[in-house]
Amino acid sequence: MDMQTNQKNSILRQTIDSLRDKLGDRLDDLVIEKIVIGIFFTGVKLNNGHGGLCFTPVKTIPEAVCCPSSAKAMPNSGKIKGTKAAQILDRMFNGNAMKRSIGIAVMNALSNTIWEKQGSNGYVIHQDADPLDGYVYPEGGKAVVVGALVPYMRMFKNQNRDFSILEKDTSTLKPDELARHVPEERTHEAVAQADLLIITGTTLINDTLEGLLDNAKPGADIIVVGPTASMLPEAFFQRGVTSIGGVMVTRPDQLLDILAEAGSGYHFFGKSADRVVLSKA
Repeated sequence: MDMQTNQKNSILRQTIDSLRDKLGDRLDDLVIEKIVIGIFFTGVKLNNGHGGLCFTPVKTIPEAVCCPSSAKAMPNSGKIKGTKAAQILDRMFNGNAMKRSIGIAVMNALSNTIWEKQGSNGYVIHQDADPLDGYVYPEGGKAVVVGALVPYMRMFKNQNRDFSILEKDTSTLKPDELARHVPEERTHEAVAQADLLIITGTTLINDTLEGLLDNAKPGADIIVVGPTASMLPEAFFQRGVTSIGGVMVTRPDQLLDILAEAGSGYHFFGKSADRVVLSKA
């Protein structure tokens, strides 16, 4: 699937419907107060004080290499501040990866809004946690890591676990990790054999998450991780996701200042944003 695939029942579209339903008329009053598109992450702050994050998909925009072509990638630069959140959601499915990223950041900020006012419903939010905290690796089990998720790859290597890696950009992998890399044509085969599937939230940007979930082994533990996947979790859970390891923005102004200075998670975790795990109750 590609960015232009118009999936009416996608996780993002279903989550947007849920956000609209839960927020009601309040959504009409919410606008972007501040936005920063950093090297690693894109962050927004809404006028109600809540913030949200998403991965910045720079590599998905091959035309963004000079001023004229970059202008095509972000034609609304300088005009996003003050835009209604609802309008951002309406425009995020037009095939532009940067607009998708901004839309997801807004979705995460709106999810924070709901959690503050309404709490969680049918699931639990664990603060300062990781999805693999206390996880018991199945005896003889196989894991597949989708994306160059360094902490999990390092963990599995240190524990001498059997795992494979799915990653399009192999330049991000170390020599010993390349030996575990699965070619793209074997993706479905590897996913179908995994007892533990850890998927980067950036799959929400390129519409590949649903395909991975459809091919997952029945009963597999499925975890979606990263700041991008920090939104209402119902649509994920309905498709077999076990838990979500996301990020909750706590100090949006401080966070956006860090992003504007090319900051990454190492600079804001535990300071202006906290790791959270969303799981079924």
